[in-house]
Amino acid sequence: MAITLRSLLSLARRVVSAAEREQSRQAPDRRSPRKSSGPTGRATPGRPAESRRRAVSLAYSPSSDGNPDPGEIVWMWVPYEDDPAQGKDRPVLLIGRDGHDLLGLMLTSRDRNNTREHDDRYIDIGTGAWDRQGRPSEVKVDRILRVAPAGIRREGAVLPRDRFERVVAALPDHLLG
Repeated sequence: MAITLRSLLSLARRVVSAAEREQSRQAPDRRSPRKSSGPTGRATPGRPAESRRRAVSLAYSPSSDGNPDPGEIVWMWVPYEDDPAQGKDRPVLLIGRDGHDLLGLMLTSRDRNNTREHDDRYIDIGTGAWDRQGRPSEVKVDRILRVAPAGIRREGAVLPRDRFERVVAALPDHLLG
């Protein structure tokens, strides 16, 4: 029986995710005082938040301390929506916190808003240091990702506050309350 690299990576991600879930269950919950109703549940890094509701904090707070913060674009492995066992490394805009987890929205350089079939699930954010090729990016606002800080591969850039606020304002109401 031959084991492929893809199956080994998938197994490794599941083991790391299970360990992070167990660690977060045992850790005390320290949420920030400013909260709003939001996405919930314990999901693995990069996986969509589940439906159980609890308070989250959405806030622009980038810091040059070397740690990932809301308002920053980071790179991490994000599972595909139709097959969570597979995915790819991509940029993610961090928009808030939920306990020890960060909340993020994935970016794409594939244009979905300047074509004949405009897609309201994507918000243009322009270009930035997160894309080495300088391509314009869009943020997908209908899928919030729960991100364990350990799942972040590298920080890419800080998104300017006005663009961050435009993205957060476009989040569908059903995701936030």
